[in-house]
Amino acid sequence: MSQHTKFVQPNAHYSKLGYQALLALFASGFAGTALADEAQLSGANTAWILSSSALVLLMTLPGLALFYGGLVRSKNVLSILMQCFSIAAIASVLWFVVGYSIAFDTGNGFIGGLGKAFLASIGRDSVSGDIPEPLFMLFQMTFAIITPALIIGGFAERMRFSAVLMFSSAWLLLVYAPITHWVWGGGWLAELGLYDFAGGTVVHITAGVAALVAAKVLGPRKGFLNSAIMPHNLTMTVTGAGMLWVGWFGFNGGSALGANGTAAMAILATHLAASMGAITWAGIEWYKFGKASALGIVTGMVAGLGTITPASGYVGPAGALVIGFLGGVVCFFSTVYIKQKLKIDDSLDVFPVHGVGGILGTLLAGVFSSTQLGIFSGYGFASVNHTMLDQLGAQAIGVIATFTYTAIVTWLLFVVIGKILGGLRVSTEQEVNGLDLSEHEETGYSL
Repeated sequence: MSQHTKFVQPNAHYSKLGYQALLALFASGFAGTALADEAQLSGANTAWILSSSALVLLMTLPGLALFYGGLVRSKNVLSILMQCFSIAAIASVLWFVVGYSIAFDTGNGFIGGLGKAFLASIGRDSVSGDIPEPLFMLFQMTFAIITPALIIGGFAERMRFSAVLMFSSAWLLLVYAPITHWVWGGGWLAELGLYDFAGGTVVHITAGVAALVAAKVLGPRKGFLNSAIMPHNLTMTVTGAGMLWVGWFGFNGGSALGANGTAAMAILATHLAASMGAITWAGIEWYKFGKASALGIVTGMVAGLGTITPASGYVGPAGALVIGFLGGVVCFFSTVYIKQKLKIDDSLDVFPVHGVGGILGTLLAGVFSSTQLGIFSGYGFASVNHTMLDQLGAQAIGVIATFTYTAIVTWLLFVVIGKILGGLRVSTEQEVNGLDLSEHEETGYSL
């Protein structure tokens, strides 16, 4: 396993408790009686990951909720907020019950075991590296919350609430948790030497591909093919975007799992890429249309953030600037192509921004991590024997495997859930009236 990998294997000697651990857990009344590891806790690192966990949760609630809520029409704003809050709650419980164990317990190269289900063998004194393992679990939980929440943008304004909950729950356990194990849990991509510092494959490619599949399976919103569907509250969107930008410091900086130079450089790289992505997107709009828009500059910021995420701990600040620029350019034209040429209603541009950004950033991590690029140099490859071509090969395999597995399992989930519920989509009348009323009997605004 690479020295750069985000995952630190905690309490390996408990990894095969399996079913016996679950019995012991219930017998002990959920006491969590794990023995303490000999490693010493770092107060500084613990404080930083506590703060980072709060920052990453802020990204979903209220950051993503406001960002997405402002982008839909007023008759659907509450449905977006409701979906974000519900996913946060359900993902948290599922991560505790079994998701964390699937991702981070020792199993095989493809999936973890059940030794950490219900946090069996993990108590207050358990450690992961030099931070408490319950904190490591909590930090990872915030990632498990935001990833399925990102997918909302692919089916916004037309998917039944029951289908959203069922899909998000199953997707977390069958897509997100296994791929997390591949990359950060000591799985086969970690052994391959894949660079993914904070979630280019685990978060952005999985969410982006799932949103693209959702958009294709459900079809476009009513009126999408005839006219532009405009955001109802850009003030809300810009507010949410600001929270995402700040929260991303915990997302990427916290992935160093310590208050150290790697965290500092990751945050600097993150900020520069976000700034460059925002400038680039707004600049393209200004050149093409004569004006720069608020929607454009915040979308460019998110594109820069998504693109730098997998590379943030491996590249220098100048390399981050280039990655942010390329993220702004490539994601801008991907958005135009998918919406205008392919006519795919990925309602809130999840795939062209997060999916394409994650793919691009994962590949560029294999380039700008090189120590031989002068001012653009990074911090080296996963192995001293690796060349840039070797690392690019590992990055490409990670992208292809994540894309393919996510697309297939996501499609199967939609097919199965559609049959169970008798359909994924609300009726035409319900869609016209808005999901706030039809699904929740509420309205976002009172006249």
